[in-house]
Amino acid sequence: MEQVVQITEAASFQIKEMMRHNEEEDSFLRVAVNGGGCSGLTYGMGFEKEQAAEDDRYEQFGIPILIAKEDAPILQGTVVDYKQSLMGGGFTIENPNAIASCGCGTSFRTAKKVGTPESC
Repeated sequence: MEQVVQITEAASFQIKEMMRHNEEEDSFLRVAVNGGGCSGLTYGMGFEKEQAAEDDRYEQFGIPILIAKEDAPILQGTVVDYKQSLMGGGFTIENPNAIASCGCGTSFRTAKKVGTPESC
């Protein structure tokens, strides 16, 4: 099965550190798409203990990753990175399927999925 989301090495180090810090070493990393935001869709990342029937499972850098089958087409080719700067650090998400995003960069839409836009 083709990897839907790529996680960079920098992101994997940060994710593993968060798993250790939150005692989630035996959990999965879920990468998701949720409705909302100015443009209609937002990204979600979190830890989950169990895989659901509607999930596809991947692994990268030793991190087990869950993606719901319905989110896979929206996330196909997405790269999750972690960038550090003088102002702090954070995850960045590059999605080749996103055709528009809001001014603050936290929501997006694709050509096939508009989501549920909210007022900013």
